[in-house]
Amino acid sequence: MVSFPCGFGVWIFLLHGCVTGYPKQATSSSEDTRNCTITPPHLPPTVTNTSARLEALRQLMQSHNLSAYIVPARDAHMSEYLAERDKRLTWMTGFTGSAGTALVALQKAALFTDSRYWIQAERQIDCNWDLQKSVSIGSIAEWLLQETLDGERIGLDPYLFSIDNWLSYTQALEGWNRTLVPIEGNLVDQVWGTQRPPPPTSEIYLLPDEFTGSTWQEKVAAIRTQMEHHNRKPTAVLLSGLEETAWLFNLRGDDIPYTPVFYGYTLLTKTGISLFVDPNRLSKEAVQSLTAQCPGTLCVKVEEYGQVSAGVREYGQQEGVQVWIGTEYTTLALYREIPMEKLLEDDYSPVMIAKAAKNPKEQELLRAAHVRDAVALIRYLVWLEKEVPSGLVDELSGARYVDQLRREEQYCHGPSFQTISASGLNAALAHYSPSNATSRKLTVGEMYLLDSGGQYLDGTTDITRTVHWGEPTDFQKEAYTRVLMGNIDLSRLVFPPRTSGRLVEAFARRALWQVGLNYGHGTGHGIGNFLSVHEWPVGFQSGNLALDKGMFTSIEPGYYKDGEFGIRLEDVALVEEAKTKYNLTTEPYLTFRVVSLVPYARSLIDVSLLSQEQIQYLNSYYSRIREQIGPILQERNLKEEYQWLQQNTQPFSSSSLLAASLGTLTMGTLVTSLLPGA
Repeated sequence: MVSFPCGFGVWIFLLHGCVTGYPKQATSSSEDTRNCTITPPHLPPTVTNTSARLEALRQLMQSHNLSAYIVPARDAHMSEYLAERDKRLTWMTGFTGSAGTALVALQKAALFTDSRYWIQAERQIDCNWDLQKSVSIGSIAEWLLQETLDGERIGLDPYLFSIDNWLSYTQALEGWNRTLVPIEGNLVDQVWGTQRPPPPTSEIYLLPDEFTGSTWQEKVAAIRTQMEHHNRKPTAVLLSGLEETAWLFNLRGDDIPYTPVFYGYTLLTKTGISLFVDPNRLSKEAVQSLTAQCPGTLCVKVEEYGQVSAGVREYGQQEGVQVWIGTEYTTLALYREIPMEKLLEDDYSPVMIAKAAKNPKEQELLRAAHVRDAVALIRYLVWLEKEVPSGLVDELSGARYVDQLRREEQYCHGPSFQTISASGLNAALAHYSPSNATSRKLTVGEMYLLDSGGQYLDGTTDITRTVHWGEPTDFQKEAYTRVLMGNIDLSRLVFPPRTSGRLVEAFARRALWQVGLNYGHGTGHGIGNFLSVHEWPVGFQSGNLALDKGMFTSIEPGYYKDGEFGIRLEDVALVEEAKTKYNLTTEPYLTFRVVSLVPYARSLIDVSLLSQEQIQYLNSYYSRIREQIGPILQERNLKEEYQWLQQNTQPFSSSSLLAASLGTLTMGTLVTSLLPGA
């Protein structure tokens, strides 16, 4: 699934303030968007009337002596996806996009969002709101300064701001005599009242041993060892990210869409463990696992979720303690409970870093999930080839069907994100997902982009393929081939250990850059073991960890022709040791091994553009697909799919290799002849 080259706060939720070169949304007719310049204003039926909500919120603001209030699209754990009860921005504005910030002043209100959502916002927000086409904190601060007076107060919920986000706002408003005021008790929640969805009640369950890389006791011991060896000698680690607690204890839940996690915090000390969660939701097996070694240092004390602030405060008041936190996930509310001199701050907690590199069993599990996922996707591609010419398939029905096929695979728990099923011009919107209002028919005359993934008990998957069932234009073929070249060039790269992904990311763009093309999103993101499809902090962005053995990342270059088509080719790859001619360093060099196992669209590949090495890589990759997927299709009696696989993984001929070799030789001769002194 496409990601964006920004820091975490933007990459996950604002996802999008630094998307340069990003394709704009397709134009919309005047009838389905608001027009606030006429009297009375034109409001389409998709708009939400927010007048009463704003009036009630402003009354609460005045009772707290606030001149403005900030409503981010966040929850208390900085989650990528939000539960319905945490969609405060959506309820307040009517806007359902995943990225945005709402600002409410006493006289005006504004919604800030990125270019993907401008048309959508005009369809959903009423004339109480100004649409601000930005998500940068600088732009937000500028609006706040315009709508508040010298000395006035700006309120926010401290549970919805990470430490890093709070500092960014503080710096943007510094010197302007405005006061950011954390307000206990979310004001939007108070206006929402009894209409707000209740907390989840579904079971929090223990992941079976066969789907875990190690026991939770082993993980705790490893973290405590890190604490002991740290020069600051922290006495505790505070975990705020939902994935951190889920991974540490091998527990899963269904509180957040697409991500099998649950609301919880963990305070892990040298001698004790506190899990802040609704205890009534823990399964019998989960309780037994957590308490099997009680009393003792591996006994988990289960405390009420709402008591986390009190628990952290009580611990922070003890003598000689030092609490290790990750500032990307820890909220201002919890940060304020710990005295400054007792804080050890890193960007990420040691748990977040530990789960980034998978151990051998976790690697095996993730690879197995991708094998089954490939079967589902191949079934879907075969179905499309048969059904699209009939004119009965649209983007939405296609998305539902591929989700259905995945659910038929063993251990599947559902999709890992909302499927991106995009035809023609909709595919030019890199993060588009179909709806009843936007779904287009799939036709043989247009390119079709599918970005989808599954949650399996043994791993999370994410893969993108772009196809064309008719006659693509020469430009479409060239663009597709150059995207493929970028995918191959990065996938086969050999690099030193602990190289920053940012340093090698350009290999995915080089073939596009050579002809003046580019894409405006990130090149890849980490992926979890039955956790998040976007597992921070792995990938190719500036804030990511250096690439290391055992990490999984997506590799997903693309190209988007505004208003016409979009191309993206995404695979998940494992970072592993490379086999090099020389081994003169203490640590081996690294490379990628692609674990996604679905062939590319043969009709869109212009082989004359590929180098000999790229063709050899493709042939080797296709051989692996045949070896791993072919027998499964035969075993399941999927005859059509097996035939399709055989046809679409045919090795490129020796004549193609010869042509590529001659082309490389000719280019080398030409370059040599042009060099000074040649």
